[in-house]
Amino acid sequence: MDAQPTTPAPPPGCPAHQAGGRVPLYGPEFAADPQAYYSYLRHFGPTAPVELAPGVEATLVTDYATALQLLQDSSSFRKDARRWRDLAEGRISPDSPVVPVLAYRPNCMFSDGAEHLRLRQAVTDSMARVDSRRLSRSTEQVSNYLIAQFGSRGSADLLGDYAKQLPLFVFNELFGCPADIGDRVLFGITGMFDGVNAEKAVEVLFGAVGELVALKRAKPGDDVTTWLMQHQARLTDEEMVHQLALLLVAGNEPLRNLIGNTLHRLLTHDAYAHRGGLIDEAIDDTLWENPPMQNLAPHYPAADMEFAGEKLAAGDLVLVSFAAANTGPALSAARQAGSNRAHLAWSAGPHACPSKDPARQITVTAVENLLNKLPDVELAVPEDSLTWRPGPFNRGLATLPARFTPAETVRGAVPPAHSEAPTHSGGSQTGPKRERAGKWSQFLNWLTR
Repeated sequence: MDAQPTTPAPPPGCPAHQAGGRVPLYGPEFAADPQAYYSYLRHFGPTAPVELAPGVEATLVTDYATALQLLQDSSSFRKDARRWRDLAEGRISPDSPVVPVLAYRPNCMFSDGAEHLRLRQAVTDSMARVDSRRLSRSTEQVSNYLIAQFGSRGSADLLGDYAKQLPLFVFNELFGCPADIGDRVLFGITGMFDGVNAEKAVEVLFGAVGELVALKRAKPGDDVTTWLMQHQARLTDEEMVHQLALLLVAGNEPLRNLIGNTLHRLLTHDAYAHRGGLIDEAIDDTLWENPPMQNLAPHYPAADMEFAGEKLAAGDLVLVSFAAANTGPALSAARQAGSNRAHLAWSAGPHACPSKDPARQITVTAVENLLNKLPDVELAVPEDSLTWRPGPFNRGLATLPARFTPAETVRGAVPPAHSEAPTHSGGSQTGPKRERAGKWSQFLNWLTR
């Protein structure tokens, strides 16, 4: 009798039997059910051959223990993307959709050794100075402003109208962006991730951040930009621009997905019953099962090596699947034992997210305030009709349509005299026409009217 096959079949739409057996982590099929892909990938072992975009090959770590080993091994693996052999040797086109995320920039994400320690310490120390009360107040003010825009309608897209915009506004305040610069930061980050004229969006973003650096050199403020500039690491203007761009981009896109995915969970799981006391639990469950960045942490072997039973060549692209590692069989016992914060959603090792505490605080405040203001909010469409954004890195919905009893106009309290963070950094210096030109300007006007 023939032996029965023990290897699971590829997920529907997965051409894994082609292209040398590499599994594609892009397209609508992957976006619709990535966990089916991760289940299939596990049969390869702790690592699996994947394709991030057409012609972009990588090794994906899907096992929790193996992921930790990689993330903590700075001697065998490097972060400097100039080591990426396929890109350096021209096998990957510079206009590939994944290159903007993976290509080298002189920031702490893509540095190693002493340079990484210097840049990372400047970022960590500066973010540690963020006052939690100020952060909660700023987040609540932004939340009130956004809810005021749609609350009287009785319906909203909680992604486009809320989760997508809130982190951008909060980070603009934290970094001391005046209105004209803040509007361009919003435009740049939104365009980068929506794929709308992305090349122009990147140009606008870096131009705006460069102006912010010049402004703070001339007129320091009580904000992260100034603290980073005054740090003993003595960052150059170029280093300032790249650290700030990294913080603004990396702080916004994952946070948008975390807020959106948490709201999705609350609206689609009856166990939470919309009770505020369960928001922390919903966030933890989301970080475990639907993390906002599902595959990232690019690393490159410093030399030819064997890793987790596979041969890797120097300069191969190796990524960690936070989503696969979190949901693997090996972690079920730890999670059941109550280790609810052992997930890898924030990464681990020397390059772990430096802003996980502010990110969690912003998410809690944003979700809690929304549920308090709109207590009967519910999903406006069948859950199975929701679509997820394609791509190998992010895990986020395209839209989250909701309905609720129309609310009275939600108006946040005008900031007290000692709390002028949104305007002290230069917003009042721009002319009236510029003040009304963009979303950040409109928010500043709303705060002070």
